[in-house]
Amino acid sequence: MTRMAVSVEAEVLAALSTVLDPELDEPVTELGFVRSVAIDDEGVEVHLRLPTSFCAPNFAYLMVADAYDALAAVPGAGRVRVLLDDHHDSDKINAGTAAGLGYVGTFGVEAEDSLDELRRTFQRKAHLAAMERCCRSVLASGAWTVEELPLLELFDLPEGRLKSALMRRREAIGLPNHSHARVMVDHDGTPVARSDVALRLRLATTTRVSIEGNAHFCRGLLATRYAGVDPAGSAPVVTNTRSHP
Repeated sequence: MTRMAVSVEAEVLAALSTVLDPELDEPVTELGFVRSVAIDDEGVEVHLRLPTSFCAPNFAYLMVADAYDALAAVPGAGRVRVLLDDHHDSDKINAGTAAGLGYVGTFGVEAEDSLDELRRTFQRKAHLAAMERCCRSVLASGAWTVEELPLLELFDLPEGRLKSALMRRREAIGLPNHSHARVMVDHDGTPVARSDVALRLRLATTTRVSIEGNAHFCRGLLATRYAGVDPAGSAPVVTNTRSHP
């Protein structure tokens, strides 16, 4: 196997790690949703899976489409195929993605007008949860009080995983990431009023707990569904037979 082939493999896996489950806000690679990756001289073929056969078709389509887009952006990937296994709409989703039909073209009259608003809804929830984690962190440190949170700026957050996650979520919904940007804001950037902070923080906590709980539940379902077949939650099975850069 050439050094370039290994590099392509690493780039393919890195690209897949950027694909988030739209509802759970976690990489599909960490959730165990990537079943296998095959790389050969023609291109890349990825098989995805979900905890149940009846997961919402719009969520399933988003995941497959996002994986396809991420892989198509990998230099030298070649032909890209992303296939969803064991879902009641697998054939429809796989055919529509391969043909580039889009969500409406794939599902026809069954489809909503667009997935854009659905995607935005989940991006906003992800931002709210990331904001809550950062706020809870500074409150736990004792450096800030709830009443002071409206004044909290990105500059005030300690560097690390929580801040990085918040900044990614802010960028996704079009919020500024300069050092003096306020942390406690609505999805449109409107600062949260001092009188609303406590309530908004409780609502954000509810959102965050719901996301984390759903992720835990889905991992359990996936493990049960594929028990004895292949190890749920493990790294995908990767086959690389590419003989040229």
